[in-house]
Amino acid sequence: MTGMPQEPVEKRTIWKIQDGGRSEVADWVVVEEPLEIRVEGESLAVIMRTPGHDVELAAGFSLTEGVVASLSEIGTIRQCRSEDRSGSEKDSEAEEAAKLNVVEISLVPGAAFDPGRLRRNLMASAACGLCGKASLEALATQARPVASGMRVERAVLEDLPARLLEAQASFGRTGALHASGLFDGAGRLRVCREDVGRHNAVDKVIGRMALDGAPLGDTILLVSGRTSFEILQKAAVAGIPVVCAISGPTTLAIETARAFNITLVNFLRGSGMNIASCPERVAGP
Repeated sequence: MTGMPQEPVEKRTIWKIQDGGRSEVADWVVVEEPLEIRVEGESLAVIMRTPGHDVELAAGFSLTEGVVASLSEIGTIRQCRSEDRSGSEKDSEAEEAAKLNVVEISLVPGAAFDPGRLRRNLMASAACGLCGKASLEALATQARPVASGMRVERAVLEDLPARLLEAQASFGRTGALHASGLFDGAGRLRVCREDVGRHNAVDKVIGRMALDGAPLGDTILLVSGRTSFEILQKAAVAGIPVVCAISGPTTLAIETARAFNITLVNFLRGSGMNIASCPERVAGP
């Protein structure tokens, strides 16, 4: 591995209009760069992400997208610079060397890997090529209904958005990042990650827990935006029993939560919330 990891935010010149005046200022802007994930030397996917915690992202992606059934199937996972990356004229050699936009994964002997099938699944998902019923049927080959008997107090859930916001190091500077946080049943933050993509932030927290060997069966996932099928898909594969969001759900997110016995909480703001699935896990009035 060469170079130094990129920062998640950079300064850019903008023109700010405020109180009838215009001024040229340097403002913090979130970085968006491609990350190529290679498995056994095969280029599997290119993800637009915010640099940082890229090994966690690749590990989480490998689990939630079905590249591996468990982290034990991964032999090595390392970040490196793309050999054939051609920088723009304004990139200095030092800047180019610093951009580590590839993660290479090798599998343990005997681990099954079908790059063609995985690419087709990823392309179909990205292009919305599957109907809701087919998406749920495909997910059923990777995940089973969550069996956790976890219960969480309503007051604990109400406190989570503020705790997640406190942990968002880059959001306050840019206002342009999604966040995901994993909490225990008492509302203690286990890990928080930010990214330009909601699903990337989820993969990062799941990847971090998987790399640490930490169980997910009694955790709460909170995302800063809406809940879509992709978020619930990843939670189902990881076995997370409670998923919460600041914004609303999609129809397929609700169907997925109900099919896989996941408690889905939306519009978690102040003392209010909507529970779309498995309300028995939420204790209190």
